Amino acid sequence: MAKDELALGGRGTELFSGIAVNDLQASLKWYERLLGAPPSFLPNDREAVWAIADHRWIYIIVEPARAGRSVLTIICDDLEGLVEDISMRGITFDKEEIPAENVRKVMYYDPDGNEVGLGRVTAS
Repeated sequence: MAKDELALGGRGTELFSGIAVNDLQASLKWYERLLGAPPSFLPNDREAVWAIADHRWIYIIVEPARAGRSVLTIICDDLEGLVEDISMRGITFDKEEIPAENVRKVMYYDPDGNEVGLGRVTAS
């Protein structure tokens, strides 16, 4: 893909994706189980941040007026292994989609109803 085809001309260097929640402590527990790790850092008393790869971050933020309206999908290199790991931590996905051949997405819903999807796209 050419730089002129990219949003912001390809100049975005980091991605922070935010998820609004009602209760930081309840959400921390759930996201730690889903993601399999404690937050990478806590920038303040309303947010928790996880690094999911180089230059890619997910954060939760206490914003009750917006809680439960987020949708996030992470494409993974081993979806089946991740689903198994997450289920070992006591969380199972709520929905599954297979929108095309070699494409699978599973959706988890946090305590506020935010959707966190994990997907895979394999070469055909």
